Amino acid sequence: MNPTSHEQDKQRVFDCFCKKVLKNEVRDYYDEMRRLREKEVSFGELSEHELSQLATTDKYFATEQIFNVLGLDVIVNSESIAAALKNLPERKRDIILLSYFLELSDTEIGKKLNQLRSTVQYQRTSTLKALKKVMEEESADE
Repeated sequence: MNPTSHEQDKQRVFDCFCKKVLKNEVRDYYDEMRRLREKEVSFGELSEHELSQLATTDKYFATEQIFNVLGLDVIVNSESIAAALKNLPERKRDIILLSYFLELSDTEIGKKLNQLRSTVQYQRTSTLKALKKVMEEESADE
């Protein structure tokens, strides 16, 4: 059976449409590849500073300090904070660790330490002021 001229026209239009779609897809692909080539840089072309920004160093247990608070281990990674916490009395250190490292509220800390919430809040704020002063002095000395 021979296709009619109308069917042949439909086939030609569809054929033309498919060719345009493929041509545009190829052009989009080449445009995307060109954009990527313009943005990409070889490692050999990077400066020392740029290369150092790409690198990282793993610090496994290098500066970790572990404090035990009410049977829970609290890990402090900063040497200066750990040193400042070591100089605190045990009760004040426990309040700071429970509040800022274990994220407990003053009420929860008070229940665990058998203290009033207001006492915990007062000791926490006064201890923070003292820690701030000690750490500022240390940074000024360096």
